[in-house]
Amino acid sequence: MTPQEKQLNLLGLAVKAGKLITGEELTIKSIQRNEAKLVIVASNASDNTREKLINKCKYYNVPLDISFTTDEISAAIGKSRSICAFTEKGFASSYLKLKGTNNMK
Repeated sequence: MTPQEKQLNLLGLAVKAGKLITGEELTIKSIQRNEAKLVIVASNASDNTREKLINKCKYYNVPLDISFTTDEISAAIGKSRSICAFTEKGFASSYLKLKGTNNMK
């Protein structure tokens, strides 16, 4: 299993554990409340959406990943989404380790 497949599996596990927020509005609120530990935005999300999330994450100092498409994210979490966020540091840290970066505080 590739690291990318493991990352997508981690999204599914986080959903089952109730540690993944999905959708643009909820994700932005979780960033502002300092609940989001890592935000994932689909590489094929609209330019406006990507820009908005990139700016929010920079401002609130939240790590961001744009590695997967909407289809890949949706298949992993079982619903059609292009944006999600881990709300638990352990999941976020494991995801970043699989990616080969671990810049968790």
